[in-house]
Amino acid sequence: MTSHRVVSRKEWTDARTKLLVEEKELTRRSDEIARHRQELPWVRIEKEYCFDTEKGDASLADLFCGRSQLLIYHFMFGPDYAAGCPHCSAIADGFNPVAVHLANHDVMLWAVSRAPLEKLTAYKRRLGWTFPWASSFKSDFNYDFNVAFTEEQQKSGNAVYNYRTSGFSAKAAAEAPKMESEIAATAGTDWATFTREAPGMSAFVLEDGVVYHTYSAFARGLDGLWSIYQWLDRAPLGRNESGFWMQRHDEYQTSTADSSSCCREK
Repeated sequence: MTSHRVVSRKEWTDARTKLLVEEKELTRRSDEIARHRQELPWVRIEKEYCFDTEKGDASLADLFCGRSQLLIYHFMFGPDYAAGCPHCSAIADGFNPVAVHLANHDVMLWAVSRAPLEKLTAYKRRLGWTFPWASSFKSDFNYDFNVAFTEEQQKSGNAVYNYRTSGFSAKAAAEAPKMESEIAATAGTDWATFTREAPGMSAFVLEDGVVYHTYSAFARGLDGLWSIYQWLDRAPLGRNESGFWMQRHDEYQTSTADSSSCCREK
């Protein structure tokens, strides 16, 4: 017998209608914030960055591929990782289907990581991704956009992430709880090394041959990019997170990985 409140259809409709008012308020507020994002001032990119891509070396301007707007996902995959971050991988599972639509809306989507290109392409092949992925190993790009940190920054606790000093330290990294250690282990590294990379996204525009930085988001600011979270937030039990549950899509057990299995012959 369920412990959740059970009511008549009319009572449910009344409650749902009340919630709809709140949802509409959130939607309007979200539209307003989107406008504020687009009204942010721009910063001219003066520094030259070099990226390693499957088509050779590329500048930041080259990543636009003829379009005027560029979105970059800062994917946690450091040079010492054996595999990409499982959480970044869950976000990236949504890139393939949207990349073509963005490209036809004058927006280019890339993932960028510090790992060497050969590691990125092998991992991309493993997970069946086709979106473009560049290595920033040859430049300071990740450091300049606050998604990579030196060991010295980590030890001092002075690394800036999400527009504030993160406060993480090598001591905290060394004493990582079991779940955090397990997450790092799935990338073939330890928690201290794992957390010298961080997730984020950045937006750029190209006008008259000049690249400008327009927006960046980090941490919970990336929630909207996790398509799985948008679905789970509407499921009866919500995100229902318990322990290290977010795995790469080829690591779930066969019985749960194929959503179409329940529709097959019995």
